[in-house]
Amino acid sequence: MPRKPGRWGRPGHVPFSVVPNANEETPLALSQVQRRAVSELLRVSPVADDLARRFQEAGFTLALVGGSVRDALLGRLGNDLDFTTDARPDDVLKIVRPWADSVWEVGIAFGTVGVQKAGRVGDERQDFQIEVTTYRSEAYDRTSRKPEVSYGDSIEDDLVRRDFTVNAMAVALPQKEFIDPHGGLQDLAAGVLRTPGTPEASFSDDPLRMLRAARFAAQLDFEVAPDVVAAMKAMAERIGIVSAERVREELNKLILSGHPRKGLALLVDTGLAERVLPELPALRLESDEHHRHKDVYEHSLTVLEQAIDLEEKGPDLVLRLAALLHDIGKPRTRRFEKDGGVSFHHHEVVGAKLTKKRMTELKYSNELVKDVSRLVELHLRFHGYGTGEWTDSAVRRYVRDAGPLLDRLHKLTRSDCTTRNKRKATALSRAYDGLEERIAQLQEQEELDSIRPDLDGNQIMETLGVGPGPVIGAAYKFLLELRLENGPMGRDEAVSALKEWWSSQS
Repeated sequence: MPRKPGRWGRPGHVPFSVVPNANEETPLALSQVQRRAVSELLRVSPVADDLARRFQEAGFTLALVGGSVRDALLGRLGNDLDFTTDARPDDVLKIVRPWADSVWEVGIAFGTVGVQKAGRVGDERQDFQIEVTTYRSEAYDRTSRKPEVSYGDSIEDDLVRRDFTVNAMAVALPQKEFIDPHGGLQDLAAGVLRTPGTPEASFSDDPLRMLRAARFAAQLDFEVAPDVVAAMKAMAERIGIVSAERVREELNKLILSGHPRKGLALLVDTGLAERVLPELPALRLESDEHHRHKDVYEHSLTVLEQAIDLEEKGPDLVLRLAALLHDIGKPRTRRFEKDGGVSFHHHEVVGAKLTKKRMTELKYSNELVKDVSRLVELHLRFHGYGTGEWTDSAVRRYVRDAGPLLDRLHKLTRSDCTTRNKRKATALSRAYDGLEERIAQLQEQEELDSIRPDLDGNQIMETLGVGPGPVIGAAYKFLLELRLENGPMGRDEAVSALKEWWSSQS
């Protein structure tokens, strides 16, 4: 049975036209915030108001909520809309099924119904991805990885259970009434992350919120309130009950954000990184007494930022992970030499193994693990270039070993120069320019991207007079090495070389 619609107009419920002003010294004037929000809400009104009227006619309330309201206030509301309602999931399904283009129930156990709906924004047709979630509260059992969900009847109860005040605002529809019981608008204007209740209670309910604090700091470029930071430090071990998949998704969002260094530094400073990405704080190597090597941790964060500057088609998770992790083999390989220097021999090989291990534990896909660990393994290859006297053979092998990761390897290698010595930095940049020119020349001459031996498997069997077997693989490898060493060969020359090799095997 439908319940009576909730009554808006309680404390913290005001029309957008009278949203209260905050201190004029806040970084973002609230009048500006309000104008942005009204504009964004008007843009999605045809779809949002239509859905809200359907809930109203069924005797329920509907409100835009959480990240959707935050993004509207920031002037960047997309087509992914989050709503909250007092209707139970079964009632939500009855309301949305006749209206939606498609409905999915993947999150229904947590009170969420997903909807896709086409609508018009001006003259354009756009697809909206909508989630409608019943008012709820959820808390973790201290020994469980899964939240226990219970439904509520009050939007205030729903908002107080949300992670941060900037995500605990709502707009009642269709009347466009602003609901902000925890001062989220002022925190948004001030650029501060606070929790609606105490941070200890919030993080106890869902420890993943500690990672979300770092993620939102990175995404929004906000500061985290001191009491929230203190709770993160005190409760860091609680992150252990959260599944690897949820941790991975938060790390991905953080790393793909506009300010990943800010979020990563917060994870390290609070001790959370020790539990989810321990290789990162391990880079804070103690300097020797002569301070002859740079801080690997700060270097790695700088390489990440420099790699981001080289991105051409938007955020690249493979490149960013490789930049962040490229030196994680250094703590394991550090040696203090007799001359007082410090070495990290083969740290790229050790780092690739550590990268594979950590990413596998975080349940990354096999393909992503392979690509990132391969870049870590190859990131020093360029430094064998020396004075620029690479042979054509070495250039071919560089391209062959990088394969489809070559463009990312270019970016990672260029990013891995953080020296303050301008002369050295210029020399390294010019040397790599030279290598890329060599690669381009050889690619034009020899089609390096598809290097193959001059004879295929069938031709090898025909030449040697043998059938399929291990010997064909060995012969193929021999011809590939010959191709890499000498460049393209004619068929007759390749046949002659193969026969000579075959004679030496008997």
